[in-house]
Amino acid sequence: MTHSSIPSKSACASPRCTLRSALAAAALVVLGAASPSALAQSFAELAARADPARHQRLVEAARREGSVSFYSSVPEKDMAVLAADFEKRYGVKVNTWRASTVKVVQRLLAEKRAGRWDFDAVDISGPEMEILYREAVLQEVESEHHRHLMPETLMAHRGWAPQFLSVFVQAYNTNAVKRADLPRSYEDLLHPRWKGMLGVEANDQEWYCGVVKHLGRDKGAKLFRDIVDRNGWSVRNGHTLLNNIVVSGEVGLGLTVYSYMVDQARSSGAPVDWFAMDPLIGRSNGIGVSRRPAHPNAALLFYEYMISDAQPLMVKMNYLSPVIKLATPMKGAKVLFLDPAAPREEMEKCEAEFSALLKGPK
Repeated sequence: MTHSSIPSKSACASPRCTLRSALAAAALVVLGAASPSALAQSFAELAARADPARHQRLVEAARREGSVSFYSSVPEKDMAVLAADFEKRYGVKVNTWRASTVKVVQRLLAEKRAGRWDFDAVDISGPEMEILYREAVLQEVESEHHRHLMPETLMAHRGWAPQFLSVFVQAYNTNAVKRADLPRSYEDLLHPRWKGMLGVEANDQEWYCGVVKHLGRDKGAKLFRDIVDRNGWSVRNGHTLLNNIVVSGEVGLGLTVYSYMVDQARSSGAPVDWFAMDPLIGRSNGIGVSRRPAHPNAALLFYEYMISDAQPLMVKMNYLSPVIKLATPMKGAKVLFLDPAAPREEMEKCEAEFSALLKGPK
């Protein structure tokens, strides 16, 4: 689990932050008129300057820039709500390119190799945000809003911040499964009643790794192999698709569905609900900004919007907020947040195990 401290009200308490803020305050930065190296340095200074007056300066400059280029895996209908609110507040247009997390990462790394910096901000799942940070795609940002976020979801390097939380819950079709029959533990999935009833998302190796680590490496790996060998599971690409086939009854029990998707469907009258087996695995979806944004002020303004004023809207759409005051209880369950910066060797081993399970019974 990631343990990062929340900045104090003095956003520049550390010597490093104080130095960067002093450098930023010492010069008037004319973004867009400098050389590439000077532009990068100027933006780094702007991103490090977290004083209260920065917000209004960002608003004024962002309006002159006119737009922000945003890459995201957030569902289109939900992103439309956030973009409309941002545009209404600030008069800055949000140009969104939406794709899966994997495709967003592929595009950004390809653009970087080609020397292109077409995006201003990006929002995808935490582990992939960490990849982008390690590849020097993202700019570290200091913000007064960081202190309001749950410390276990905030990376110490500040290369990205949590925008919302994704929690893997177990979703069930209420017409196909009685609440009294729900499994209380993963061991209960060995019961014959679950044969042909289970579903999983094809890219949820992080969920598997988190559960297995909690249960004990050897014990957990053997348990899941036994579950798949005895009862099988239906493998689907995409959490929306997995949620939809639970709603339709094609799969009675989805093991790795995002809680907000179930809540949205249930609010619309769908015969679906969720519960949580221990451990309840969670991860952050992150928001970050480019190291070389075409619209630097709009990029930072959008970043700060997404971790502050956008949060009540996210909660209304059934997302889980990383803001401490807006945190949603998970039906009494404690969330175990995955560490996006976990050692690759450890992750690769359990990811290989998960890939083998996806192929079905031996």
